[in-house]
Amino acid sequence: MQSNVFLPHSLSRTWPGVLVAVTLMLLLAACGSTGSSYGSSSSTSSTSQNTTPTSSSDGSMLRTATASVGGTSETILSNSQGMTLYYRTSDVPPATVCSASCASTWPPFIVSGSTAPTSTTTLPGKLTTMTDANGKQVAYNGHPLYTFSGDTAAGQTTGNGIAGIWFVATPALKVEGRSKQPLRSKQHQPLRAGTSTGYRKFVPASA
Repeated sequence: MQSNVFLPHSLSRTWPGVLVAVTLMLLLAACGSTGSSYGSSSSTSSTSQNTTPTSSSDGSMLRTATASVGGTSETILSNSQGMTLYYRTSDVPPATVCSASCASTWPPFIVSGSTAPTSTTTLPGKLTTMTDANGKQVAYNGHPLYTFSGDTAAGQTTGNGIAGIWFVATPALKVEGRSKQPLRSKQHQPLRAGTSTGYRKFVPASA
């Protein structure tokens, strides 16, 4: 009677071993599934980092923009960030340019290596580079170009007319060596005789 209730003696001895084996198989399957999930997550993260776009370097790119210069709307030259470009009338390139401590106030527009300056619009003048004390500096019609540290945003022209030698560069800037007509802001307009600024009127002597 007892033989009908209990498992045969040989099976009763192996049954715990079967349970242990099944348990191990289930645990291994669960671990394998978890490991696969982590592996997939790591792969996705790596792909995301590799496909993140990087900003292209266009430091040699020159643009034109419209800005107020001395209260008048003018087309000016700017760098790729939209910062106004200036030239200095006292420059005699490449021997004499604004460099060293001067360049900390008027950072030169330079390029590196064999990079050639280009413009997003057609210009009537010529873009070139010259090697001077600042390095490979971009010039327009022979005038070395600079930005101004006092300009804090694109389109500002606060450096125009400073010391009577710094002026905003425009597409119409004359070739170096020819007569220049710089854009003069109102506060830097040359004084005229006969005004209330201290000049006397010329009064001819009576006959």
